[in-house]
Amino acid sequence: MHYVESRGMRMPKLGLGTWRLAGDACTTAVLGALDRGYRHIDTAQMYGNEDAVGAALASTSVPRGDIHLTTKVWHENLAPDRMRAAMDNSLTQLKTDYVDLYLIHWPSATMDLAASLAQLVQFQEQGLARHIGVSNFPSALLRQAVEVIQAPLVCNQVEYHVLRDQSPVLAALRQHDMALTAYCPLAQGRLADHPVLDEIARKHGASPAQVALKWLLDQDNVAAIPKAGRAESQQSNLDALKLVLDDADRAAVAALPKNQRFVNPATGPKWDADPA
Repeated sequence: MHYVESRGMRMPKLGLGTWRLAGDACTTAVLGALDRGYRHIDTAQMYGNEDAVGAALASTSVPRGDIHLTTKVWHENLAPDRMRAAMDNSLTQLKTDYVDLYLIHWPSATMDLAASLAQLVQFQEQGLARHIGVSNFPSALLRQAVEVIQAPLVCNQVEYHVLRDQSPVLAALRQHDMALTAYCPLAQGRLADHPVLDEIARKHGASPAQVALKWLLDQDNVAAIPKAGRAESQQSNLDALKLVLDDADRAAVAALPKNQRFVNPATGPKWDADPA
């Protein structure tokens, strides 16, 4: 397994996303992933499955210290007192004393950014979160957080795949030695029969999804967290790490249109003002 490193954080490049996994199916998926060698598990307060992830963490033989665990606070809970309640509840559900990375899930137009970031810092100082970061922050808001407020963030988790450009965010993150975690790295299943990816995949005896995933994982400072409930999908994603893309492959992917966003809730930030 390869890693991204930022300000003391060492996070496996490939993780297991758990959005839309729930109950026993989620617990089974997390246990299976850990058995197969995954050491990076991603969840969130909003997913409603922290208890199922926690059940897996309590049952696995993998030491807690070997697992990178990320969770996130929902945008409705960004006032410091509500953040504290959310953190306490997450730790209880996850059956752990700390998380490795705690993120603001989405920015809110009504949040006091400085106060929310100060609460994140307090979580880190108290040992409840080893590292802190954000998710879905456009580059301008990210720069405000790390340059103006000077929060010691290590990561921004955003939608990123072969059909979505994230150059502004990547530039800002690399300037500050931060990581990017790509969610929806397979464009919510839309890449399984993509003709350009399929041509590359046939050349390597791989799948289009593996090509798309390896394109991300080959990038500096970039991790990816595809959701994979089935054992076959988890193993396929692991096997993508073995794929070797050449310059022609990368050029073909670079030529794809990169203006497609599949996660854009009404409460999200104004991407058009600052394409992230």
